[in-house]
Amino acid sequence: MDALQAIVLGVVQGLTEFLPISSSAHLLIVPKLFGWADPGAAFTAVIQLGTMLAVLLYFWRDITRIFWTWLRSLWTPALRGETDARMGWYIGLGTIPLAVLGLVFQGAIEGPARNLWINATVLIVFGLLLLLAEQMGRQRAGLGDLTMRDGLIIGGFQALALVPGASRSGSTITGGLFLGFTREAAARYSFLLSVPAVVLSGVFELRDVGKGGGPGLVATVIATAVSFAVGYASIAWLLRYVTRHSMMIFVTYRVFAGAFLLTLLSLGVITAQ
Repeated sequence: MDALQAIVLGVVQGLTEFLPISSSAHLLIVPKLFGWADPGAAFTAVIQLGTMLAVLLYFWRDITRIFWTWLRSLWTPALRGETDARMGWYIGLGTIPLAVLGLVFQGAIEGPARNLWINATVLIVFGLLLLLAEQMGRQRAGLGDLTMRDGLIIGGFQALALVPGASRSGSTITGGLFLGFTREAAARYSFLLSVPAVVLSGVFELRDVGKGGGPGLVATVIATAVSFAVGYASIAWLLRYVTRHSMMIFVTYRVFAGAFLLTLLSLGVITAQ
């Protein structure tokens, strides 16, 4: 992988990690369209650390406040009812489904699940699921209304993103909308919930960087740096956007992108693997 490819894939990662359109699917699709080699699951996971750093910097006040309130609540019972203390537990427990299923199905996720027929179909199906959540959700609850049950359910939705094409942010926002949270609250919780999930995934995959003919260290570093810069801008834009607009633009994009990909596969323009 040369520097130009690394930059392009870094931009793709930064734009699609936080928008509910699936970064993993786009990191499979874009190389196919340009005739590049598949960068591999390890490269995909590691450059997510760039967008993860963007989350940490954008929400550092929230993350610091949540962590210290949660930590002090362990020996200070009066703090256990605080929203930040509860949020610490919800984020931790909500990460468990993804971590467990990710380890159990690691082989399938890094192999057969990267088939573009699956990705294209999942793009469409989960796009329609997001539309259903948008239409059915009451969109009245804020982060202060989050319960243990809500945290676990949204964590379950996050685990669905193990299938490329589902979108981690899209799945968690969908779960939040179904539970009656506002779009902004669902998006904010999605970003906070992503912190342990994406960091663990990226660190776990570091062992495979540069192996098996995949992208080397330099290309991976370039893509990660670009994904950080673009990802930070994407967070700011999305949080402003969802306060005034529906998720329809993302639903439409997912359906058309999935249909376009299925057409290319059917015509033999690109291959599934």
